[in-house]
Parts: sequence; structure tokens; C-alpha cells
Amino acid sequence: MSDPKKRPKPPTTGSATSPVVQACRKVRGVSRRVAILALALVLWALLAPGAGADAQSQSIHGTLRAPDGTPVARVAITATRSGVGVGKATTAKDGTWEISLPGAGRYTITLDVATLPVGLNLAREGGQTLKDVPVPVGESRAVVFQLTAGSPAPGTGPGGAGGGGGGSAEKVVVRWLDQFAQLLVEGIKFGSIIAITAVGLSLIFGVTGLINFAHGELVTLGATVAFALNASAIGPQLQLIPATLVTVAFGATFGGVLELGLWKPLRRRGIGRIQLFIISIGLSLLIRHIILVLFGTRPQPYADYTIQQKWQWGPVSITPRDLVITLLSLLVLACVGLMLQRTRAGKAIRAVSDNRDLAESSKLLLLMFAAVILGGLGTAYGVIAGSLVVGIVAQVSTIWFPVELQNAWALVVLILVLLIRPHGIFGQGERVG
Repeated sequence: MSDPKKRPKPPTTGSATSPVVQACRKVRGVSRRVAILALALVLWALLAPGAGADAQSQSIHGTLRAPDGTPVARVAITATRSGVGVGKATTAKDGTWEISLPGAGRYTITLDVATLPVGLNLAREGGQTLKDVPVPVGESRAVVFQLTAGSPAPGTGPGGAGGGGGGSAEKVVVRWLDQFAQLLVEGIKFGSIIAITAVGLSLIFGVTGLINFAHGELVTLGATVAFALNASAIGPQLQLIPATLVTVAFGATFGGVLELGLWKPLRRRGIGRIQLFIISIGLSLLIRHIILVLFGTRPQPYADYTIQQKWQWGPVSITPRDLVITLLSLLVLACVGLMLQRTRAGKAIRAVSDNRDLAESSKLLLLMFAAVILGGLGTAYGVIAGSLVVGIVAQVSTIWFPVELQNAWALVVLILVLLIRPHGIFGQGERVG
């Protein structure tokens, strides 16, 4: 007869053969490796030579070329701020030049026409002076001086605009309206670029719940691959349009590899959203530093469509390149909207994304994330609207405030909109309880 005091021991969950224990050990092992990798990448970012200095340095640079594309050397260029000279440079044999600047702000860049070779002139009267060139914190801004082999065309540069009647107050109003119209166009271009990059971020979160912090680096990687194919000395130097098509195929392939080789296996193992978010930060740092090691920190232009004559429509001027970029971005966004509205896959994406929790990324104050949150996280149409608002506010704010604050004002608008509509412009509120 068995002793009633002795009760059968419950099955232990600590045995080496327990599936639960094995799964937990795998999760802990993955989390530990991810934490070590993230810590190593952060230390690399902090201790990399020159990383901190490059991040906060500002400069103006460019490449001076004749109308036939040949570089122009030994031309003097100066930079001033508030009438005080802050730097000067002379174009090298390949036509390149760069001036280091003391800080962010607006600068006047002047080319010394007396140092131009015989037979070359500025393309427009007054074109030797570029006023109010904005240089944000930690950026190197590229500027272009357009040259011609003939006489300069009439322009509206310094001394080029006719005087004419009207009081000074009227002139101020006209200049303000002209500047507002120009910055409005720049804001639409800027916002459309933000939208075309942010719409993917929003849809990925809506479907998978993943806040992919490496999304911006993936966009940069695509631009870098296009540069390597088009303008890099080690690349095949394809024309920009074929290089872009190859880059699109590369981006789709690379995204598929990440999904099948990284994100999907982690989701199958039951890795939580916080761990996935940390992994995306590590992936972001990895891609960013690979790009910095291979291509450096200085922005570099593509080989095509760099020197173009601006088209003028009243007070608004825009290069053919920028006009095509804006229209192409809006066309892609329209196609994405039609896909979500009309196709079966698009309706499925919308059905999934509409049921996601929207509260997890409200503290991510990057422009791309700001556009996503402002429009409504997980909604493609909201991203488009939010991106245009962010782009226009960022550009138009420079009429009254310093250029280094332009992104801050876009975030102020984000806060004000969220006070009125906490779920964003097109986001859907959820009932609690």
C-alpha cells in the first residue's frame, strides 16, 4: 500500500529534453548575441576615427565644369556670412572645390569671374553670387555655378533686376510672396521624397508590427548602389536610368533576403517586438558604417543631370531634374494608392494594417517617422499627406527662422496635430474597453 504522504512529483520543466526549456535557451542565446552585437556596433560608432567630427562638420563644395563637361581649374571661390568672409577655395585640376564652414546657417558663395579662363562666362548675369545658401548641421552642401562659352543671359542676380516704381513696402511683399512660392515648390518636392521612402515603413509596420529602424539605411543603400553603378570609379559607370533599374532589382532582392534570412526565422522563434526593434537598430548601424567605410561622409553627385538650366515660371524656378523627381515620386505614390485600393493584395494589406496597435513608435522623432505618425501609422494615404505637410513646413519655415531649425518646426506641427487627432490625419481611433 502506497504512502498517502508521498505524492507524485510534477513533471519537471527543467530537463534538457524539455521543448519549452530548449526554446527559452534559444531565445536567450539569440538575445545575448544580439545585445553583444548591438553593443559592439555602438562602441564602433562612438570610437570610429573622425566619426564624431564628421557628424558635426559643415562645408560647401562643388565641381566647376565648362559647357562641354571638361573641368575648370584655378578658379577662386569664397564664402561669406553676414558680410564676413569665412573661407575660400580654388578649384583643383578635376574642377572640384570645398570650403569648410564654421557652423550651420545661410551663406553667400561667390565665384571670382576674374579667375575664369578666357572664353568662359557665367550662364546668367549675376550668377557669380549665390545668396542665402542653407547649410544644415553636419552636412556638406553642393552648389553649382553654370558656365557658358558665350555672353551671359539676362538674369535677376545682384544688379540684374530692374528697379522700377513701387515703394519699398511693396517690394518687400513681392519678394516675400516670390520666396514663399519657391519654397512651397521645394517643400512639395521634399515632401514627395519623404513620402516615397516612408510609405514602405508604414505598410511594413501595419502588416508585421515591426518598427524597422534600418529603413532609412536601406533607402540610403539603394542610392549608394545607384551611385556605385553610375559615378563610382570602381563601377561600370552606367547611365543613371539603367543604373536605377538595376538598383530597384537589387533592392527587391536584398529586401527578400532580409525577410527570408533574418526577420522570418526570428518571428518563427517567437522573438518579441522589442528584440526585433533592437536587431533593426544593429542592422541600421551595420549598413550605415559599411557605407561610410566604402564611400565616406561627403555627399557625392551622380554623373548625369548635374548641370542643368532652370526653368522659370513666374517667381518659381526648377531644374528639369527636380521636376522629374517630383512628378515621378507623385506618380509612384499614386500607383501605390491604386494598388492598395483596387488590387486583392492591396486590400489584404489594408485589412491587416488597419487592425494594428498604433502607440509603440510615437517617440521616434525622425522626419520619416514624423511623417508616418503625422499621417497615421499603418496607413499609406496618411503617410503621403503627412510627408507633404512635413516637407512644406520644413522648407517654408526658413523664411522666418534659421535653416538649422527647419526640421524642428515640422515636429512642432506633428505635436499640434496629435493634440487634436492623436491617431494622425488619416489614422483610425480605437475604442478602449
